[in-house]
Amino acid sequence: MTTFVGQRVRRREDPRFLTGQGRYVDDLRLDGALHLTFVRSPFAHARIESIDASEASALPGVQVFTAADAGLGVNPAPPFVGIDPHMFRPLMAEQKVRFAGDIVAIVVAETREQSVDAAELVIVDYDPLPAITDVTDAVRDEVLLFEETGTNVALHRPPENPDPQLLASCEVVTSGAIVSQRLAACPIEPRAIAARWEDDGRLTAWLCTQTPHQDKQVLGMLLQIDESQVRVIAPDVGGGFGGKGIDVEDVMVSWTARKTGRPVRWTETRSEHMVAMHHGRDMRLEFELGGSRDGRIEALRLNILANAGAYPGIGAFLPNLTLMMSSGVYQIPKIEVELRSLVTNTTPTGPVRGAGRPEASQMIERAIDLFAADVSMDPAEVRRRNFIDKGAFPATTASGAHYDSGDYAGALQRALRHAGYEELRQEQARRRGESTTKLMGIGLSTYVEVTNGIGEQEFGAVEITADGGAVVKTGSFSQGQGHETTFAQIAAERLGIPIEKITVLKGDTDAVARGTGTYGSKSTQIGGVATSQASEELVELAKRLAAEELEASPDDLRLEVQDGQFQVAGAPQSALTWADLAGRLNEKGRLGELSVETDFQADQPTFPFGAHVAVVEVDTETGAVELVRLIAVDDAGRIINPMVAEGQVHGGLAAGIAQALYEEIAYDDSGNPLSANLVSYCMPAATELPNYEVVEMETPTPVNPLGVKGIGESGTIGATPAVHNAVLDALAPFGVRHIDMPVNGERVWQALQNGARAAS
Repeated sequence: MTTFVGQRVRRREDPRFLTGQGRYVDDLRLDGALHLTFVRSPFAHARIESIDASEASALPGVQVFTAADAGLGVNPAPPFVGIDPHMFRPLMAEQKVRFAGDIVAIVVAETREQSVDAAELVIVDYDPLPAITDVTDAVRDEVLLFEETGTNVALHRPPENPDPQLLASCEVVTSGAIVSQRLAACPIEPRAIAARWEDDGRLTAWLCTQTPHQDKQVLGMLLQIDESQVRVIAPDVGGGFGGKGIDVEDVMVSWTARKTGRPVRWTETRSEHMVAMHHGRDMRLEFELGGSRDGRIEALRLNILANAGAYPGIGAFLPNLTLMMSSGVYQIPKIEVELRSLVTNTTPTGPVRGAGRPEASQMIERAIDLFAADVSMDPAEVRRRNFIDKGAFPATTASGAHYDSGDYAGALQRALRHAGYEELRQEQARRRGESTTKLMGIGLSTYVEVTNGIGEQEFGAVEITADGGAVVKTGSFSQGQGHETTFAQIAAERLGIPIEKITVLKGDTDAVARGTGTYGSKSTQIGGVATSQASEELVELAKRLAAEELEASPDDLRLEVQDGQFQVAGAPQSALTWADLAGRLNEKGRLGELSVETDFQADQPTFPFGAHVAVVEVDTETGAVELVRLIAVDDAGRIINPMVAEGQVHGGLAAGIAQALYEEIAYDDSGNPLSANLVSYCMPAATELPNYEVVEMETPTPVNPLGVKGIGESGTIGATPAVHNAVLDALAPFGVRHIDMPVNGERVWQALQNGARAAS
């Protein structure tokens, strides 16, 4: 094979996962390690009157630590978020708890069982306070989480130059609200950490993470040591979905290891994971969409209320991405947005697959369907009339996004053609004319999202081994994305080295010089491009070294990629393979010269796009929804490995469908979590999902040399509004225009009853 990019190469990671040879943090053998258990608040909002650890501390081998012992202060939000420091999260709660799951003490013992038993003996005296869990309550500031600030608003971005007459000239104004409900990331592996302080005073931390190098920096900062004194090792990680980055638990385990002089480890239980790991979404979007009766959209007004949870961090920032993407794939001349992120007595929010972009897609795609109904037009036709034209790229929207490339009409056309859209509408009309308990609904979404949204750079390095193989080092980190395969494909194509002779190294901050990690669907477009760039630079370097060996001019040398050998132009007998060159240099002690390090940063983010069609059947007697078909066109630019890309799309579709039909983190009025395990959190299995119909489309981006965009979150962003729209399309004859997600079961049944009563 002379071309590796674009080929369906089997994932090289899979054999070790399928045969049980993957190695995770909890698999680590760490002699003499203590086991840690966190004592967490059962109250959502309360003052801490006292902590009595005497009974627990009296047990052999048990030690208990509180905030007074640690003295480490707070976990600040990233500086670009702009949060009032009064709202920063204490590493352990000292005077007040603000969500059920807040850490109030640490217990360590010789075994995991002993630490759990001892933690139950720590007596905390709480004085409960009123709790708020909903942003519509929080915005009234009647109950304050941080009295010093005088408000629950963590971040406010008012509209620029608000226009009271924004919608005045529109013939039709459609209004509504979407609640993008709170979700759990739920990776198959909960979080885990093991920490040990070495004899030389350095910290080694084994983390279940997406961001090893960022974690190294934060651990150094919060433990008040130079980051060069920290080594982070990320072994295999069983999924991340935005949920796994540095958090307070990682800091406190590392601190406890220093305090006790022993290695310390912690692995969270699933129920602990559901209340302690940050949640996603939880945003209310109120919209007014105006336009003409011929289906032309003219203006959008949007009010965003985002729930940042008890301690605002990245979750408070994410609505900025929602604002930026609010125009969707449509040419909307005027857009006005007000954004507020608020604190509540709930688990803090943060990135979960999509991270601020799904909410925008859910809002605008629902608004388009409602607008289409108000102007009595097919929703596909309204979309066609308002797309940003294929020839208009690069394009800048009224909401401030700078789109790189796209063909939105082409994506929708492919999806509709594959679905047999006209025939589906005919079948729907036939069913509506009959008396049936199974309603058919057809839902559309055409979406665009942003990947590498804050324009980060990534590190890449390539070095040749003594046998003519190659080692690729990357600052990106895979938790299921397949970098060991795709990055090797990129290097193999440029170097002419067989893919089986290329090793991809990641996740060890001592072995990889720097990096940003993996999130925001950015790995290939910066990490993969850095690998490509390093490979190309290495070829040029190798030409000069080979020319020395062959006593030729470097200008006369070329790399025959098919054979993996350097040849002198006009003298094919004068040639060196990579193995030949490496061997000669190794004998001279110069093998280290066959290596290149580089960084890549693009001028701007990329904007993948696509179109989804969902077909559902709704049982009018029970409210049960069955997703019958899901057709997905997801365009992520040039595809490195179609098999890997399809796997990412499949996972994304499952997550998007899950939000539309099944999943929701809920709280009662007192802030008690009602979804603290997988019995009460409704996650779909394969039996609830259809066979996806994936339609290929590639529109390369000019933003990077590979032409690649992100793919990891696209399916999630497109699927949710398509399925949501499909259910409401099925219920349209009953006059139902809105149901909060997840739209299944009781909510659908209740909407049908209300619709029937309204019609009578």
